[in-house]
Amino acid sequence: MSFNQPGDARYGVHSIDHFALEVPSLAKAQHFFEAFGLAVSGGDKGLALRTDGSDHVWGRLFEGPAKRLAYLSLACWPDEYEALSAQVLARGAKPAKGGAYADAEGLWFTDPEGNLLQLKPGAKLTPSGLAGRHDPLPRAGRRTVLGRGDTGATRPRRLSHVMLFTTDIDRSIDFYRDALGLRLSDRSRDAVAFMHARHGCDHHLVAFASSSAKGWHHSSWDVAGIDAVGKGGEQMRKAGYAEGWGTGRHVLGSNYFHYVRDPWGSFAEFSADIDFIPTGMPWPTGDYPPEDSLYLWGPELPSYFIQNSEA
Repeated sequence: MSFNQPGDARYGVHSIDHFALEVPSLAKAQHFFEAFGLAVSGGDKGLALRTDGSDHVWGRLFEGPAKRLAYLSLACWPDEYEALSAQVLARGAKPAKGGAYADAEGLWFTDPEGNLLQLKPGAKLTPSGLAGRHDPLPRAGRRTVLGRGDTGATRPRRLSHVMLFTTDIDRSIDFYRDALGLRLSDRSRDAVAFMHARHGCDHHLVAFASSSAKGWHHSSWDVAGIDAVGKGGEQMRKAGYAEGWGTGRHVLGSNYFHYVRDPWGSFAEFSADIDFIPTGMPWPTGDYPPEDSLYLWGPELPSYFIQNSEA
């Protein structure tokens, strides 16, 4: 059940079902995401990304001439699908039929930036409450950290959110609010914006960063705490992926982060303890100064972090 607020569209999506990317090399993609801690399956026709212990496919990878978003699949309640589809089309979405990815399932359309989106009925994949933490707590008379070799690999638990580059922040906010029912969580001027689903959601489900062209910035994956974030960065460094940004803590969303740069100039993020917005809660949306748009603490931002490799 959702509770609409003033300015809301009547219906809204509740989850990202999965994202799909085209990348120049599936072999490199498999190496990167397996090192990241995901279960990767498939072959020459495409790869599927899952988290340990889950059958759900969070990401699909196809081979193409360059890295780009192939499509983004969004899920809604089954009993709202028809009405939400009508809402999407009434807000100016362009239907997309046929093509390499638009199959018969759900509604396929493009957003004002030209990104291919799929809307379909499905189970809620976003959390309905705060995720549990597994960081060890210090106890008197007991060693808390056993050693570098005894803590295991970082393995994400679920997809948290995605960030896209956009040429028009306000236009993207308006479309994803009015057509898809997302709410603006926070923004920083015309640089970045973060949007959440109304049905109980992390601080952001879809985020936007300003650029001269559309593009894919990162996928973010929830892990069990700051130890897992830091260890994730270290396991990627050992696997040969030293470029990125972290470990640090964001202001907008409050999550701990470590971004790892993939072979094509975009990122995958280890994320922990992001703010959660319960169903029906009015979130105090803010427009923050540039110094708060990136981080509370952490290493200096590398120049390539805000570069759109697709521009």
